[in-house]
Amino acid sequence: MRGASHRRPTNSFNPQPTPDHHRHQYATNTSRDSDASFASSRPSSIGVGRTADPYTDKAHQASAIRAINAYLSSHSFKLLPPNSAPSGKDITETLKYLLNQLDYELTKLEDDLASILKSLNCPFKFNKSTLRAPNTPHNWPSYVAIIHWLVQLAMYREDLVAKTGSLAENNSMFMYALDSYLSYIRGNDDSVLELDNEFMGKLGKERESVLENVRVLEASCKEIEAKAEALRAGPTERERLEKERSVLEEDVKKFHAMIGEFSQGIEVLEKGLEEKKKEMETKVEEKKKLDVENDELKKRVEEQSFNPRDADRMKRELQVVDRDIVEAEASRNSWEEKMWDLDATIAYKFKEIEALAMECNQATRRLKLGNDYQYVPNANGSSVAEIMGFDYKSTIKPGLESFATAIKESSMAKLEELILLQQQSSELAAKIEGKRNRTTTLQSHIDEMEAQLNLSRKETEDCTSRCAAEAKKLVEDVQTEAHNLDVLEREAAEILNAAEQKLEEAIKTSEEEIQMQAVELLALVDSVSKCKEQIESKISESKSKLSETVVAVSNAYKGSLSAQFGINFHLNH
Repeated sequence: MRGASHRRPTNSFNPQPTPDHHRHQYATNTSRDSDASFASSRPSSIGVGRTADPYTDKAHQASAIRAINAYLSSHSFKLLPPNSAPSGKDITETLKYLLNQLDYELTKLEDDLASILKSLNCPFKFNKSTLRAPNTPHNWPSYVAIIHWLVQLAMYREDLVAKTGSLAENNSMFMYALDSYLSYIRGNDDSVLELDNEFMGKLGKERESVLENVRVLEASCKEIEAKAEALRAGPTERERLEKERSVLEEDVKKFHAMIGEFSQGIEVLEKGLEEKKKEMETKVEEKKKLDVENDELKKRVEEQSFNPRDADRMKRELQVVDRDIVEAEASRNSWEEKMWDLDATIAYKFKEIEALAMECNQATRRLKLGNDYQYVPNANGSSVAEIMGFDYKSTIKPGLESFATAIKESSMAKLEELILLQQQSSELAAKIEGKRNRTTTLQSHIDEMEAQLNLSRKETEDCTSRCAAEAKKLVEDVQTEAHNLDVLEREAAEILNAAEQKLEEAIKTSEEEIQMQAVELLALVDSVSKCKEQIESKISESKSKLSETVVAVSNAYKGSLSAQFGINFHLNH
């Protein structure tokens, strides 16, 4: 279907004064004032409807004036005074402005206002004669009612035009149908084809843009699905951190095991070293004792006298002592070699301990256990804590526990992030599904629009063929109507001439009748005055007679009272 256009009404749509109106105007202008005008008490009103009785109320009148002033102020027009009646010029200017807002072109307000209000079905009465003084207390309420009604009509019209304009602007299909139908009515087929091509081009572009958006959404959907699949298939952040944690815990356990082994070996070596030291001390004491004994023996030998037997015995004892010395030196040498071997093994083990301590320090720095503690091996230490530099059980264990708690917290946070990512992936999947559904609906809508467009094209072609046939018929009808119109104009001219003649005769007869009625009225007035004089004389006579009767009645009543009192007095005595 093709829509209708909204435009301002032309002069042909404005109600023009009717011939009756001109005839009435001519009659009122040509008639003269007579002396009988005061005898008519009925006003000559134009238009029918209800009276403006509610507008005589001051409160209702004030609210109506406020509404009128609100409309006039919104259009930057002169306002009406709220507490008093404006001048007649302001009232007429306001009426002209409101009628112009309703697209009525006025030639003369006094002549056109009545017909315009009648054509608009104004519910309030309007007296044409009141335009001479519209601001009088008697006429002002009716003009307030008319102006208020015109303001409401203008506001309704503006609101209707605004709504229809916004509806047409926001609907491209409606605008296309409207423009094509207007071009079709004007007979401009080229513009209709241009509009069709332009609309089809726009529709194709919109379809391509929608398809491009669908492709982009599908690509983004695939990327998101790939990311979601990778997140599902690959290890999560929590699992990776747990693996690192397990590896680090195993390394720490290995380090502790190695440190325990080294500490046990050091303890064994320290015990052997202490035993060797004790043995050396005993040997040194024995050597000192032997030296003391040798000195004593030398002194005794020097003091004693020797014989060959004693010399042989002493030689043998010296040989035994030498053998013991040689054996002691050999054992000392063996023990010294053992001590050297033990020192070498201790130095080698200490170097291994230093390397392990460096690795442990690096591992603690990587783990960030805190407190900045490090293994500093001490070769002169006697216990494990002194050799390693600190007690690892009391210092490393709290750091490892805090690291374990931190790993647990981070794993929980990563688990929450994983849950959020899963929720987001599900939401994205739902959105993608909604976009797909929307694309399908848009595609179906586009197909429907194409089908409707094809149908509209067929309808336009059918309409063009029908309209061509109708145009031919209309041309023939117009020709016949033109002929009939010429005949009617001739007849109307004849009727108009006859009517004018009859009107002149009627005017003459009416003037004669008016003069006769005026003469009769004057005679009637004279007779009424004479009758009034007679009635006044009769009234005066009746008043005089009435006063005489009153005096007579009062005298008679007084006499009757005196007689009655005399009788009553006699009876009392």
